[in-house]
Amino acid sequence: MDNRFTDIIQLIKQSRENAIRAVNAELINLYWNIGEYITNKIEQAEWGDSVVSELAKYIQQNEPNLKGFSDKNMWRMKQFYESYKDFPKLSTLLREISWSNNLAIFSRCKNVEEREFYLKLAKKESYSYRELDRQISSSLFERTMLGNLILSTALRESKHDISSTFRDSYVFDFLNLPEPHNESDLQRGLLRQMKNFILELGKDFLFIGEEYKLQVGSSDFFIDLLFYHRGLQCLVAFELKADKFKPDHLGQLNFYLEALDRDVKKPNENPSIGILLCKDKDSEVVEYALSRSLSPTLVSEYKTQLPDKKLLQQKLHELFDNEAD
Repeated sequence: MDNRFTDIIQLIKQSRENAIRAVNAELINLYWNIGEYITNKIEQAEWGDSVVSELAKYIQQNEPNLKGFSDKNMWRMKQFYESYKDFPKLSTLLREISWSNNLAIFSRCKNVEEREFYLKLAKKESYSYRELDRQISSSLFERTMLGNLILSTALRESKHDISSTFRDSYVFDFLNLPEPHNESDLQRGLLRQMKNFILELGKDFLFIGEEYKLQVGSSDFFIDLLFYHRGLQCLVAFELKADKFKPDHLGQLNFYLEALDRDVKKPNENPSIGILLCKDKDSEVVEYALSRSLSPTLVSEYKTQLPDKKLLQQKLHELFDNEAD
């Protein structure tokens, strides 16, 4: 490749991205203004509900080139405006994601806290509609709010916001794993579904390899899955356990992190992080096991089926009620 022209190519791509963002922001402004206009007309009793249908027919008959202004869509614009009119701090976020993603969030989320969570996430991860829909269906908001991510001392003292990067639990409903299953079944399934796996982890994760070989002395050791995290600028080692967490699992992971930092990590990179991914865990046992650990490790659990959203919402309401009391 001729490197003389890479700067020009980058300028072209950046300009296109800026244009797309500007067009999207103007489209969201239009839908907001239409929603506000319809809301005001109805609240002032100048319009009845039937007028919106009449407006849609008028546009269709007189401006057939204007697409996307059916009565159904304009009612959505009204709902969009009414969902956020009292929350000006979200105004910028709304205009930084697509209309389809906005539609998924304000139509499926129950309160402003949940909507704000997914608005920020959709922007951060640049989700497509399908990807965002999957995260809402997997109850990511409820899982995050109810999660109890326990970090080792090294991670608690990190200058990075580790708690927003890793999760207490992950959902691998896309694997269709048999019950019971072992670590090999889990590893093969994640490798086959790597795109969905990274969607669940977060898009800053870059996959390096499976059974990553480490040579220490005259012995060979193999990390189940090795990633690199762009934001944290460090290697992330995943060890898979198809059973309940046991404290002695951490010894092996700590050894792998030491080997990675001595032999694989580059000088400009941060210390490697280890994640023990277990089928189940007792939070109190995890807290005891990590309390004196000097390695940057954490323990997460995985589920192979989507959680019961209603049950999670009930637990979340109970948590909020207890905090209020």
